[in-house]
Amino acid sequence: MELWFSDYHTEDVKLDIKIEKQLFGADTDFQRIDVFESKEFGRFISCDGTIVFSEKDEFVYDEMIVHVPMAVHPHVRKVLVIGGGDGGVARELSHYEEIEVIDVETDHVFIDVCRDYFPDNACGLDDPRVTVFNANGLRFLRTKVDEYDLIISDAIDPLGHAAGLFTKEFYGNCFRALKEDGIMVYQHGSPFYDEDEETCRAMHRKASHSFPISRVYQAHIPTCPSGYWLFGFASKKYHPLKDFDAKKWLERGIKTWYYSEHLHKGAFMLPKYVEDMLEEEER
Repeated sequence: MELWFSDYHTEDVKLDIKIEKQLFGADTDFQRIDVFESKEFGRFISCDGTIVFSEKDEFVYDEMIVHVPMAVHPHVRKVLVIGGGDGGVARELSHYEEIEVIDVETDHVFIDVCRDYFPDNACGLDDPRVTVFNANGLRFLRTKVDEYDLIISDAIDPLGHAAGLFTKEFYGNCFRALKEDGIMVYQHGSPFYDEDEETCRAMHRKASHSFPISRVYQAHIPTCPSGYWLFGFASKKYHPLKDFDAKKWLERGIKTWYYSEHLHKGAFMLPKYVEDMLEEEER
């Protein structure tokens, strides 16, 4: 008998992946977590029935949410990762020797599962610069003022238990927690399906009204809804293209599979329908 996992992108569209077996399944205080083995995507993890990442395409997400801001900000020393329990973001940050502190706020059960089933990601959490806090992200942020050079919001669910991380208060708290030239990057979702468009609009509206510089960039991630994913870049000072230092980034010699100095520029060249949507929310 064939086993298939279905991730419903809308009521009328779903992504089906043939699975070989289920490796883990449990309900936590916050969400349902499942891990599956598949031939095409390798292992993948889902929360409340939605795929978070797979072994085959996680590199796209982690590289794009880390290397884009790191190639722009000239002197990142302290980073906060909200979410990030799989360790992939911390793994990419570990390539930067000048970073002194990496604070990760996340669900401890999610960390334990990823340590067991996704060691290539979870190894990022073993970096001695990483401190893990099992706390509510919004509550954690309220205590921080002028502390971080970079905040990476790795939260995935604007309607579920992480809903507080998509509010106007959240963006305002991130602004306060950042130093005077700090950058925040965050998941911006997919604008392709009608039912997701309003969430994308709301995110950009809140970010653009909270930060003097607010831009959006894109990536192709097969397991994300429609395979098309956006990231938000919100900054107090640095522009993602005007202040992009390709020469300095190349000199680091970081090996990537998706991100490059050329892709960095192209990722901000959005389809017309996305540009129009974002411009409407900036008014």
